[in-house]
Amino acid sequence: MDLKNDLLLRAARGEDIERYPVWLMRQAGRILPEYRALRGSLSGFKELVETPHLAAEVTIQPVDHLDVDAAIIFSDILVIPEAMGLEYQMIKGVGPHFEQTIKSEKDLDQHAQFDFNVEDRLGYVKEAIEITKKELNGRVPLIGFAGAPWTIFCYMIEGGGSKTFSQSRKMLYQNPSLAHELLNRITELTIRYLKMQIKAGADLVQVFDSWAGILGQDQYEEFGLKYMNKIANAINEVPVTLFAKGAYATLPNLAQANCNTIGLDWNMNAAEVRKIVGENYTLQGNLDPCALYANHDEIQNLTKNMLDSFKSKRHIVNLGHGVYPDIDPNKVKTFIKTVKDYEI
Repeated sequence: MDLKNDLLLRAARGEDIERYPVWLMRQAGRILPEYRALRGSLSGFKELVETPHLAAEVTIQPVDHLDVDAAIIFSDILVIPEAMGLEYQMIKGVGPHFEQTIKSEKDLDQHAQFDFNVEDRLGYVKEAIEITKKELNGRVPLIGFAGAPWTIFCYMIEGGGSKTFSQSRKMLYQNPSLAHELLNRITELTIRYLKMQIKAGADLVQVFDSWAGILGQDQYEEFGLKYMNKIANAINEVPVTLFAKGAYATLPNLAQANCNTIGLDWNMNAAEVRKIVGENYTLQGNLDPCALYANHDEIQNLTKNMLDSFKSKRHIVNLGHGVYPDIDPNKVKTFIKTVKDYEI
């Protein structure tokens, strides 16, 4: 099916574009009243993730209501550890929680399975993508995604979020062979999972490494970037975006990755990053999500300043992380309109 709006894909491939494409991480839900109404009628977050026609509905909502240039499938990065054997719960006000964690080789064998048919355990994501593609009818591209192995590793070791991730980092020193084995298993499953999404219709895939910034450069390259590269090397069907939040020191090495787009968090300067990576990559980002708390005029000014800092057409406009749930959707619309009105 031909896309009516293929700006995102052209920008990712470094082809000519008439304007910058724009979408938002975590756009599917959170800020939209339509999402909240649907979510409120369900038992919880996981019911929404695991019910394909509902996941498709909330995936399309931001395309309808925000006029973004791409949809991103509504799901969660933690479906991977759950498929491996670690069930999680979303606890209101706390976030994800795993009752069982990986602390030993025995835990690894019991709760880090990876030798199974991915469609048997994650087929609901495949079905959600298929429904979404049909209902989008070529309006915009559909983005598939997964969490990076290091970020998934952290949740499987810690059992949830953490201020320090000291348990995860401790394993890198005390039992690096166990850490590498778990990371390898996550990587293998993630590759198969992303290929399933592509086969179902995803036009581009993004790998999110939310906790990249908690490691020093050498450790991140060994335990983080190494596995991101394995994923990028395995995906050649569609453009690939790698987003390593906080990994500024690793950018020169990230710029050797076999990907199309490098995501920037809001602490990174786009012009400086362009000098590091050159013209071989598209950059994605990177307005501070908190900028959307400003008034409409200030949002326009901040967005224009960011756009003025771009030295190339190889950009996809986004925030430097996911949109926050209490942001006014009208402020998001101002951001998006400002990008669309900007002449390049």
